[in-house]
Amino acid sequence: MAPDSLAHLAQRLQAFADARDWGRFHSPKNLASALVVEAGELLEPFQWLTEAQSRELSPEAKDAVALEMADVLLYLLQLGNQLGVDVVAAGHRKVDINEGRFPSA
Repeated sequence: MAPDSLAHLAQRLQAFADARDWGRFHSPKNLASALVVEAGELLEPFQWLTEAQSRELSPEAKDAVALEMADVLLYLLQLGNQLGVDVVAAGHRKVDINEGRFPSA
């Protein structure tokens, strides 16, 4: 498994949680709730920006956004781990569905 793959990251994240005995807290409901909280935090740096400003973040703001994006990704991977869902396969399946719903011009 490539060290830069999502599967490797999911495995590493599971080992991290297991080493801290966090499984008892990681119910699908709790993980979905935490994911929504983190998604809200992702929005915060953009809150009062114009569309143009949101495309031209300072390096510090971009780094803060990157870390919030990582939080969202990590909770999504943990939720996939708990439910036995391969989120990459689910993502490909959803793109397939959307290609059928929204054909290109």
